[in-house]
Amino acid sequence: MTYDFQASTGYWVSLAAHHYQQHVDSELRPFGITFRQFQVIAWLKYEGPLTQSDLARRMTIEPPTLAGIMTRMESMQWIVRTNCDIDRRKKFLDVGPAAEPVWEKIVAVLNKVREQATAGMSAKDIDKLHGLLSQVLVNLGEPAQPARHDQTPAESS
Repeated sequence: MTYDFQASTGYWVSLAAHHYQQHVDSELRPFGITFRQFQVIAWLKYEGPLTQSDLARRMTIEPPTLAGIMTRMESMQWIVRTNCDIDRRKKFLDVGPAAEPVWEKIVAVLNKVREQATAGMSAKDIDKLHGLLSQVLVNLGEPAQPARHDQTPAESS
């Protein structure tokens, strides 16, 4: 059996995503921040408080895997858990008070890796890349951009 990897969209998207993640992870490591911790803070900053299961779904990991990450981050006060007003069994996760200096380091790393990844591309090329990747997501039945808590469904489309 043969397969033309050079013509495979999945190959190129997966390979680029994997290497992008590795670069972000290696740049965060000196600050004592893991890629998964970055994802937790980023999702909570982007969408606001989320349940552990909602956050795990966005990070594409299982909730038990996220539990260990949450315990460490909570002890460092990078995240806080709060009770749901409607359902006391439900807990929400949000960005904690000690996360702001961490977030500043994360943003600096993300900007550095973005610059490295898009070196030699024009602003028009980058916009086209974003548009093409958004179309791939839509074609696969995923929203091109997740809805934010501060947006109505019409605003997130």
